[in-house]
Amino acid sequence: MSRGFGIVGTGVIAAIHADAIAVLAETGLAETGLAETGLAETGLADVRLVAVTDVAAGAAAAFAAAHGCPAEPDLGALLARSDVDVVCVCVPSGLHAQIGIQAAKAGKHLVVEKPIEVSLEAADRLIDAARAAGVTLTVISQHRFDPGLVELKRLLDAGALGRLVLGEASTKWYRTQAYYDSAAWRGTYAMDGGSLMNQGVHYVDLLRWCMGPPAEVTAVCSTQAHQIEVEDTALAIVRFASGAVGTILSSTAARPGFPQRLEITGTEGTVIVEDGQIVRRALAAGPGPGGQAAPDAGLSAAADPAAVDVASHAAQLADLLDAVDTGREPAVTGESGRAALEIILAVYESSRTGRPVRLSS
Repeated sequence: MSRGFGIVGTGVIAAIHADAIAVLAETGLAETGLAETGLAETGLADVRLVAVTDVAAGAAAAFAAAHGCPAEPDLGALLARSDVDVVCVCVPSGLHAQIGIQAAKAGKHLVVEKPIEVSLEAADRLIDAARAAGVTLTVISQHRFDPGLVELKRLLDAGALGRLVLGEASTKWYRTQAYYDSAAWRGTYAMDGGSLMNQGVHYVDLLRWCMGPPAEVTAVCSTQAHQIEVEDTALAIVRFASGAVGTILSSTAARPGFPQRLEITGTEGTVIVEDGQIVRRALAAGPGPGGQAAPDAGLSAAADPAAVDVASHAAQLADLLDAVDTGREPAVTGESGRAALEIILAVYESSRTGRPVRLSS
C-alpha cells in the first residue's frame, strides 16, 4: 500500500503526529532506537504527510506551512484525496467517533488519539464502523512501545514476576489554569474529561495491559486546584479478575509535575517504570540491572503538554502500517482503547455514587 497520512485537527498533539510521520519517512525505525520493538521496516521510505485540515482555517494553514503540506478546506476534501491512506484523528476527544466514522466510511485506516472517546456508546460506534468498512483502527497508547514497557511485558510473559499481586499506576502532572482556558472544550465532560480521561489514560491502559482485566473499582474524584467542571484529581482502588489488587492515581494539580510511574509486583519480584524506563528491577531470580534514571519531569509532558517524545508515537504508527500490510490486528486495537475507557468511566461512576463498580471485562 501507499502510506499517505492525513491529520484532522491541528492542535497541540497534531504536531507530535506530524513529527512521528517525518521520523518514519526520514529515518525509519532503526535510527530512532526502536528496532528492538520487532516492527518491520519495509516500505517506510514512502511514508509522508499528505494533507491536514481543521475547522480553524488559519490554524490549519499555519500548521500545513510548518510541515510542508497543503491544508484542505474541510474534512470532506481531505477524505476525498486518493493519496490519503491513513487518517490521524487529533480533534477533541468527544468528536473522535464523529470524525473517525466518516474517515472509515471513506476507506481510510485510522489512528485515533487517546482516549478512544468519552462514552462507551460512541467508542462502540467507532469500532463497529471501522470493522464494517474493513479498515484498521489503532488508538494511541504509545507508551506500550517505550523500551521499559517492552521489557516489562517480556518479563511478565516469561513469568519472571511470578503470580501478580499488586499494580500501581500514577500520573502526577501539572496543568495551569491557562491550559484549561486555552480552548472552550478543555476540562468539559462532553469533549475532554478530567485528568484521568485525558492525562492518566495512558497508564490506565498500561496497568490493564500488565495486570489483566479489572473486576471492580472503588474511587474518589475531586477538583482541587482548577476552575473546571471535571476532576483534576482521581484516586481508585482496583480489584483485578485474577485476584490481584491495584491503585490508580491521576492529577493535574501536582505542581510542578512528576514522571508517570508504573509499579508491578508479583510473588517473585517487582519492576518499577518511570516515563517509559525501568528504574528498578528486583527479582527473586536475581536483581538484574537496576534500571535507568527517569527523564527530568520538567522536560516532559508532566509539566508541558507539548513535550511528548515522538519516538514511541512513530513506533505505533509503524505498527499500524505493518498491521495493514500483513493483515494482523495492530498492537493497540479499538477494543484496547475501549477497555481503558471502561475503567475510567467506572472510576467516575464510583466517585459519583460512592459505591464500588463492577466491570464487565
